[in-house]
Amino acid sequence: MSDAMESWDYIIAGAGSAGCVLADRLSESGRNRVLLLEAGPSDNHPFVHMPKASAKLFGDPRYVWHFQTQGHDDVPPEMWIRGKMLGGSSSVNGMMYFRGQPQDYDCWEALGAKGWGWNAMAPAFRAMERHALGGDDVRGGDGPLGISVERERTPLSEAFIKAGEQLGLKRVDDLNRPDQGGVVGYATRTIWKGRRQSTAQTFLKRARNRPNLRIVTGAMVDRVLFDGIRASGVRAIVNGSPTDFHTQGEVILSAGTLMSPQILERSGIGAADRLRDLGIAVQADSPGVGEHMLEHRLMMMQFEVNVPFSHNAKLQGWRLPLNVLRYYLLRSGPMASGYGAVGAFATVLQESATPDIEVLYSPAVAKPDAKGVYRPDKVHSVQLFGYPLRSRSEGAIHISSADPAAPATIRAGYLSDPYDQRVTVAMHRFLRAWMARPAIAKMVVAERETTRDLVRDEDILAAYRARGMAGYHACSTCRMGDFADAVLDEKLRVRGVTRLRVVDGSIMPTMVSANTNGPIMASAWRAADLILADTNA
Repeated sequence: MSDAMESWDYIIAGAGSAGCVLADRLSESGRNRVLLLEAGPSDNHPFVHMPKASAKLFGDPRYVWHFQTQGHDDVPPEMWIRGKMLGGSSSVNGMMYFRGQPQDYDCWEALGAKGWGWNAMAPAFRAMERHALGGDDVRGGDGPLGISVERERTPLSEAFIKAGEQLGLKRVDDLNRPDQGGVVGYATRTIWKGRRQSTAQTFLKRARNRPNLRIVTGAMVDRVLFDGIRASGVRAIVNGSPTDFHTQGEVILSAGTLMSPQILERSGIGAADRLRDLGIAVQADSPGVGEHMLEHRLMMMQFEVNVPFSHNAKLQGWRLPLNVLRYYLLRSGPMASGYGAVGAFATVLQESATPDIEVLYSPAVAKPDAKGVYRPDKVHSVQLFGYPLRSRSEGAIHISSADPAAPATIRAGYLSDPYDQRVTVAMHRFLRAWMARPAIAKMVVAERETTRDLVRDEDILAAYRARGMAGYHACSTCRMGDFADAVLDEKLRVRGVTRLRVVDGSIMPTMVSANTNGPIMASAWRAADLILADTNA
């Protein structure tokens, strides 16, 4: 089947954190005809917009992709989830909003991603933001993306911040101001007036009624179509039927770190030997496709407390429906909060010139019951975790078949790099020391049994391997730069073909020192500038 009656200036594959930003920016002038394809449905489920409720969708394959990883080096297989609806993972994530450090982007530029240094990325962040603290020379004040700071202040969260200060961190109002060193403060979130600020509800919402933008849901992109070496469209599975969409302009893959390399490989772009083994004709030999995947590894540390300031009791029994009602009436309470109430960036290795770990503190703890179902803890408790900011351990993702429905082969690669091992051990000890500081120690009953006996370095690392989890920040599977196997040039054009770009978390040459959703959105904003400049040249 062919959609031959129409031809588009831009076809965007994926309406997630990057794709919605691109659809907004590229359609804004009204001159470009933009087609946005999304494999999942609309984002109209009420659990999407209530910040605390999105976890209820994690098991629903209509709204979430499930990717099974392979086990390795004592790391068991695990299930990774990604958003499968308008807004992508920004519709189901933890809503933490951090930019990363300026040095991250200057490093990208030094690695060959010219035009991606902090001097280019800082304006992109600022242009996107509508920050509750107001705009200034760093923050944006009138952009489409609502950003707020955790509003709840309790003696427990204040004690946690004070304990961070006792460890040498500086309390700040805005954790995203650059070059602050080690800092602690209330977390910034993609929440505005109690509602999740996904890219579908921000960027796409203001664009979706433009006559030059068409949005097709339920359209899973299989592969890119070519006329010689020029990308001429895509083939998608729409309502079970193959459908071709054509462009005289460009195809842009924004399917995410896990899906974009799979689309490239099914399109004949990847390591030639691997593709031939799968019976796929080689369009461009690009061995870096799917390689160099970076991900954060974390492990929850839980502490029972003797003060009634956790959210646990509020999320069970008769209090849960009361707080749901409070949410709908006032857009406040625990249902309006994100995962992390307090955030911090700290340095745990002497050699580090900038903070090397991120810490998040949550006043809510879920424990598995007898059937393995996670339910709010029966007592007051909190949990915190950290992860090395710039992970270096590399994994990979590759297709196992030319069939788009076949599961990919995913190797996470956690903690294979000695640097990640050293930071993880030092970080774990740092977090334990934090909860022993005088400001909060009197409120702590005990560290929970899952981590309290971890003393030796080897035991800490073994626990992170065996009981840790993904940060859901995978990136770098189609990286740009001057690397010998770089998939993209500095304008995100796929090497070896024309009129094809990738714009999502897969483009990152290195891991950013933060949760990745903010940097992915800003990267898409920056990419739109580059794409429009080429169009208008």
